[in-house]
Formats: sequence, structure tokens, C-alpha cells
Amino acid sequence: FLSGIRRVEFADFWLADQFCSFSYTSGGLVYVICIYSAKFNEQTCGSEARIWVAQWALASLPMFIRLVQCLKRYHESMLRMHLLNAFRYASGIIALLIFDLWRALGTPSGYLTTWSIANTFYSLFSCAWDLCMDWSLLSLQSPYPFLREELVYSNYIYVYYIAIILNVISRFAWIIYIPVPDAGWDFRLRSFIVAFLEMLRRLQWNAFRLESEHLGNVDQYRIVREVPLPYTLDD
Repeated sequence: FLSGIRRVEFADFWLADQFCSFSYTSGGLVYVICIYSAKFNEQTCGSEARIWVAQWALASLPMFIRLVQCLKRYHESMLRMHLLNAFRYASGIIALLIFDLWRALGTPSGYLTTWSIANTFYSLFSCAWDLCMDWSLLSLQSPYPFLREELVYSNYIYVYYIAIILNVISRFAWIIYIPVPDAGWDFRLRSFIVAFLEMLRRLQWNAFRLESEHLGNVDQYRIVREVPLPYTLDD
């Protein structure tokens, strides 16, 4: 919450990324409070109720924190990649807003189509960022196709490819929200599936994100006590 005031460190944006996976939980907290206050009256707290504004605000709060962190990092480093990342989180906030509008106003308003387009853009953007920036994969110089030159888990190369596929699937899990006639899937069940897949995606994201950060620190000699000299002392 102090991202715009003090310097943003790795632990700050790493923790904020964890909270981004709790968007569904954060938004659902408003519904839980409402449904208990209304003594389980669905009409008071259903999708047509006006609580969607509070749901969107809480669900998008983690993304907003990350957006501020990205702007702060850009201000400190003047690297445009942080502006690009800020734009990514802004697109996610907009996608969440359109989703809640669709839930509140219904499909005749056309929000479903707009939300699908916005979320497709955000998912593609996030997939590319996950693989190229956060995990440092998809290198053309790698001895292993679409990976990187150095791998911590070099004995388990197949794990990287599985993680790439699962990451893409999880990023597009929101597709099951799109109404299908006679599908018989309760909305809350679909929400649970999406939230569960996001939890699994975040677990594997953490492993490969920390691996990428560790290798980056090694390359820049930030986690060694002595920097090796390019010559011997005898010379």
C-alpha cells in the first residue's frame, strides 16, 4: 500500500502479485457480507443488485496496487517496460469492470462481447508477459526450444513445457463464464473452477518466477560474496 511512496523491491511486487490471484475471493467477500446482512436474500445480493461496484473495487484493488508499483518503478528507472506492465494491469482492471457490468446489467446490453474482447487482450498480454518477462523463457538462443540458456531444473526439461501449456490454459479459463445453452453449469461452480485454476497457476508461476530472479541475480553477481576476477593473483 506504500508502493507510490517508497522504493519498490522484489518482495513488494512479488507479494502484490500473489494478491492478484485473490481477485475472485476479494470480490466475493462483498457478496458474503451482503448475503449474511440480508439473511440470505438472493434478490438483495444477486447479480442484479448494486453491490457490483464494491465487488469490482475490491477485486481490482490488487491490480491497482501493482499498477502503482509499475509506475513507481518507471519513475525510478525510466525503463519503458514498467510502463508496459502498468498498461497490462490497467487492461485487467478494465476487463474486470466490464465483467461486473455484464453480470449486473445482463447480456442484452452487449457487455458480454466487450468483456470477451477485453479479456482476450488481457489474457494474451499476460501470457506473453509471464513467459517472456517473468519466467525469461522463449529465448531463441536456448539449446532447448522456447526455453532459456540456463535452467535450474535442467533434469526436468519437460516440466517447463507442461508449465507453459498450463499457464496458457489457466489464463483463458474465464472462457467457461461464457453462457452456453443447456450447459447446466452453475455460475458459482464455474467461478470456483476459475479460482482453483488460478491458484494452481500462481503456484507454478512462483516457482519459475523465483528461478528467473535467482538466475538474474547470479548473472549480475548480486548473490555472491566475491566477484571472480578475470585473471589469477599470480599473474
